[in-house]
Amino acid sequence: MPKEIERKFLVAQPGILAGLEGERIVQGYVAKELYGMTTRVRIRANQAFITLKGPSVGFSRDEYEYPIPLADAEEILARYSRGRIVCKTRYLVEHDGMTYEIDVFSGRHAGLVVAELELSDENQPVNLPMWIGSEVTHDSRFGNFSLALLDSSLEAKWWIGEYGDQNDANPCCCRFSELFSCA
Repeated sequence: MPKEIERKFLVAQPGILAGLEGERIVQGYVAKELYGMTTRVRIRANQAFITLKGPSVGFSRDEYEYPIPLADAEEILARYSRGRIVCKTRYLVEHDGMTYEIDVFSGRHAGLVVAELELSDENQPVNLPMWIGSEVTHDSRFGNFSLALLDSSLEAKWWIGEYGDQNDANPCCCRFSELFSCA
């Protein structure tokens, strides 16, 4: 059974991304069952995937991901995500033999920068880089599904000031901007 084992951190020094090239990602959520699976559709460049994720237990959860046609992903996002969309740019940063996936959120989530680290084992030792901030692995507010549920109001941007920079001008990467409000 495929497992995702990951830890999640805030990025205290997003300047480490200067000069790096990232990959834009649009992902939407079409279903979530309480204590059950979440169904996500993701578009990365010209590839699309459907992912089923089980509930987290510690740092782990079941994850099944399959490629799907890009046109199908676009239609599913447009017809069934009901605006539960997250747009971000992902950067890969190496440190101490490990790859950190750093997501710079845009649109209505602008200002939030989170690093994810996939592990082979929950007890795998990790030497954190200096640019890592607080660990938020067990804070459900930082889950992409939770973020996708937020509206665009300033009150919904609880990370501003404490966790991010409200002056981030990163534009929405959502190619569905005419269908969804990414502002």
